[in-house]
Amino acid sequence: MKKILLTGGGTAGHVTPNIALLPRLRELGFQIHYAGSKNGIERELIKREGIPYHPISAGKLRRYFDWKNLTDLFRIAAGFFQSLIIMAKLRPHIVFSKGGFVSCPVVWAAWCLRRPVIIHESDITPGLANRLSSPFAKKICYSFPETGRYIPSGKGVHTGLPVRKTLLEGDANEGRRLCGFQDDKPVLMIIGGSQGSLVVNAVLRSSLAELVKTYNICHLCGKGNLGDSLPGYAQFEYVNDELPHLFSLADLVISRSGATTLFELLSLRKPNLLIPLATNASRGDQILNAESFAKQGFSRVLPQNDLTPSTLINSIDKAFTEREEMRAAMEKSSLGDGVEAVIGVIRGIVN
Repeated sequence: MKKILLTGGGTAGHVTPNIALLPRLRELGFQIHYAGSKNGIERELIKREGIPYHPISAGKLRRYFDWKNLTDLFRIAAGFFQSLIIMAKLRPHIVFSKGGFVSCPVVWAAWCLRRPVIIHESDITPGLANRLSSPFAKKICYSFPETGRYIPSGKGVHTGLPVRKTLLEGDANEGRRLCGFQDDKPVLMIIGGSQGSLVVNAVLRSSLAELVKTYNICHLCGKGNLGDSLPGYAQFEYVNDELPHLFSLADLVISRSGATTLFELLSLRKPNLLIPLATNASRGDQILNAESFAKQGFSRVLPQNDLTPSTLINSIDKAFTEREEMRAAMEKSSLGDGVEAVIGVIRGIVN
């Protein structure tokens, strides 16, 4: 039986594409293992999948001076030696890395023990963890067509991003029941990310009195971020099994522009308004992701620096009137769910 070791963590965006691959890997008879951080979000998400989990120490290399860089070097070194032990014990036929700093020691250990590595990059420009890992990879899969220029010659494969099949199995009626909506007004779904977004949450709630006149609103606000209730306004701190039903119900999605969410929206053909993280809160990857989707006609964009209650309301109304244009552009796209393309790269190396 072929063994595959998956790795990646730090955010849901580094874990859910790995989870999307699981059904096909099981169908193909792979024995699946996962290496991740001791206390990261990936441990909780992978535990639900019933996959053996191998925790390692993880550190973060920051792009600025911080004394924590010194202590994190020791954590990274510990993670590397732990990865060597895991690799020697499991002897996987292949390692698939989705990024995040926990993945670097795993990739380096795999290279030392001559285990082939595939990396997947979600965003347009590779993150630091994947840049540190790419010299040790046989192939680098990527999501956006623009990313090819950043990939070493001969390694890149444009696969798109793996999307969970369960997201396509939602029931709008169940979504309406979960939200408790009593009328047939169009539904806005607001996603602030796995931890919510304080900026988006605050502006949305300042706009609620006006928005609920026209729309029902389903708000994924993040843990600990619940606000006051209002008729036509449903709040959820966190959803899991409910997510496909809520997506099915939504007529327009308002979201940050992390790559995983964008490709889920594309696969679902959901018109959307994107509010990418500003550059002072990220390395700018969300802005580039949003610009790419807007250029292809899949999305409309409201920069965070322009975000106010009035601009949010106006942008939502405009995006809603243009929703069929966005849906038509998505229907014509050859991008979307990258599961089969990534599986093809894995099989090409293992077989």
